Amino acid sequence: MDITIQSSFLPQDDPDAALAFYRDILGFEVRGDVGYDGMRWITVGPVGQPGTSIVLHPPAADPGVTADEKRTIAEMMAKGTYAGVNLATADLAAVFEQAVARGAEVVQEPTDQPWGVRDCAFRDPAGNMIRVNELH
Repeated sequence: MDITIQSSFLPQDDPDAALAFYRDILGFEVRGDVGYDGMRWITVGPVGQPGTSIVLHPPAADPGVTADEKRTIAEMMAKGTYAGVNLATADLAAVFEQAVARGAEVVQEPTDQPWGVRDCAFRDPAGNMIRVNELH
């Protein structure tokens, strides 16, 4: 089979803050910004990789999500335990320095992990964990 990952979904509760983080801090390009019924879905992705995207979506927009579930999602997002994504780069130090200079919230500085990767971590404005692994 020939299967690739086209898009991943991360919740955002402030579209403008999410857009500023992914576009202005990480340097992703904006591929779509769609509004519906007072909500926005923003599609971003790395420049030069048009086949890979992250869709920043309103949390609990599914009509099947109950009020209790919406509260749980909001609580988990506030704690930073609801969602995340792993990214990769050949130059972790440069990415880390640039993200910090642009105002990213640092969770972990570049670290050699016992499981064999070197990575760092940031939190986006919605609380999502953004880990960046260094490619070998």
